[in-house]
Amino acid sequence: MLLSDGLIAASFTPFHPDGSIHTEMIPVVVDKLVADGLKGVFVCGTNGEGPNMTITERMTVAELFVGAAAGRIKVIVHVGHSSITDARSLATHAAAIGADAISSVSAFYFKPVSTANMVDCMAQIASAAMELPFYYYHIPHLTGVSVDVDDFLRSAGQRIPNLAGVKYTATSLHEFQSCLQRWKGRYQMLFGLDELLLPALSVGASAFIGSTYTFAAPAYLQTIELFRNGHLDAARDNHAFLVEMIRVFVKYPPIPAQKAIMKMLGWDFGPTRLPLQTLSAADFDSLQRELDAISFFQKVPVRAVVSHLF
Repeated sequence: MLLSDGLIAASFTPFHPDGSIHTEMIPVVVDKLVADGLKGVFVCGTNGEGPNMTITERMTVAELFVGAAAGRIKVIVHVGHSSITDARSLATHAAAIGADAISSVSAFYFKPVSTANMVDCMAQIASAAMELPFYYYHIPHLTGVSVDVDDFLRSAGQRIPNLAGVKYTATSLHEFQSCLQRWKGRYQMLFGLDELLLPALSVGASAFIGSTYTFAAPAYLQTIELFRNGHLDAARDNHAFLVEMIRVFVKYPPIPAQKAIMKMLGWDFGPTRLPLQTLSAADFDSLQRELDAISFFQKVPVRAVVSHLF
């Protein structure tokens, strides 16, 4: 079973100021995503700081998102870990709590050295939750592992019966397009770079996972609608603003900066965990001024203030 076309938010994990998980915030966030028109939420991934959490914490977060979603949107649980055994435990748990799909990055300390080696690793992880669709999470700029995704799909299809596709977070649009064309109808290619959503649309992408969809989904949905209705100039103009938004916040550490943006919009996700560093007060103010200069707060307005949860 493939995921629906549309936007999937790579959600941040909310923490209390002391670094503990802010469990009460998760249902509120899910309600926001549903209201914004998201089709799913990707939890405990890169932007969710999955690698910064313990196994127990990751299971808790996954349970809370699945419970809060209550079937209204799909929940994809990232189970990747440098320990294949721990990744399998996370996958088994995701199936037990009723998640809709699982996904895994490559091991990122001792790394797979070939496509065949990568297939071996992903097959081990996916087999721990055979009842769930499995998506290989291709993000070479963070894992340091880059396999030919087309070769991976060709080989993995024979080894991973529940392989559903790839979460593709790389700039190689030609490879992404090639996989879309070759594996259409068999595997789903989920595109994972928000700033390239419009170019990805042009080569056939229809499902997207990204962190900025957590706070700016309506603007991206407008780009998609304009593109599909043939209003290409308007789609380019709309997407240009989103690119500028990203260019502003990536001057800062991107995950802490996006958590800061959420706070500016009234959704306080708390700090980030080391080695990520929460923005200083000075950087927070500077980022807010830069976003204001591009009319960000007019185009991505505050929808609700939930600071009462803290």
